[in-house]
Amino acid sequence: MDNNPIVKWASIHPRLTAWLVLSIGMVGMLVYFGWEVGLTAFNWFWLIVATVLTAGLCIWIISWEDEEDLAEEETASEADPV
Repeated sequence: MDNNPIVKWASIHPRLTAWLVLSIGMVGMLVYFGWEVGLTAFNWFWLIVATVLTAGLCIWIISWEDEEDLAEEETASEADPV
């Protein structure tokens, strides 16, 4: 296992890591494609806030499937003892 503290934190907090990575990518695309639109700093701030919150919502929705998979595995392990 790697002793890098960033890798260790990322393995302990996978959803926060996914949120951070997705947010950086989405904000990067927002800035790249919206640079010449002529938005004010106030507009940029709220667009970035909305983008980061949208990324968090996406990760939260994706995590629903993980929770369902865990519940199915627990039910299967209880029904079929080894």
